[in-house]
Amino acid sequence: MKLNYLALNNLAKTVVLGLAVLLTSSAFASNKGSMHVQESIEVAGQQLAPGDYQLRWDGTGSNVEVSFMRGRKEVAKAPAKVVALDKTSDYNSAVVDHASGKATVSEVRFAGKKYALAIGATEKAEMSEGSTK
Repeated sequence: MKLNYLALNNLAKTVVLGLAVLLTSSAFASNKGSMHVQESIEVAGQQLAPGDYQLRWDGTGSNVEVSFMRGRKEVAKAPAKVVALDKTSDYNSAVVDHASGKATVSEVRFAGKKYALAIGATEKAEMSEGSTK
């Protein structure tokens, strides 16, 4: 009887550990994405060449800091705001603004997600913009 109790105790510990690893990995999975760039673009003053990039972001609430990675190298970092979308995006995409004469990323959307990253936007920036109007 004591042997069964020990086996059940070890099984319970294994299940709890497995759930902890699963929950931790799913939390990190929601803070990363990818995008393909077809033209030279600018992110927070940094020029990005065409190619594939991994994005990772970290922060509290909707204000985050996004790292643009090419392989294992961080090539740009920018403040951003996580914004809700009305519907899920069909594919990964970047909204590029050409108004200033440069191709600048203003938003990144991710396939199957109902949120996007507004690059360069934060609560503080929006508050200061609103107070100057």
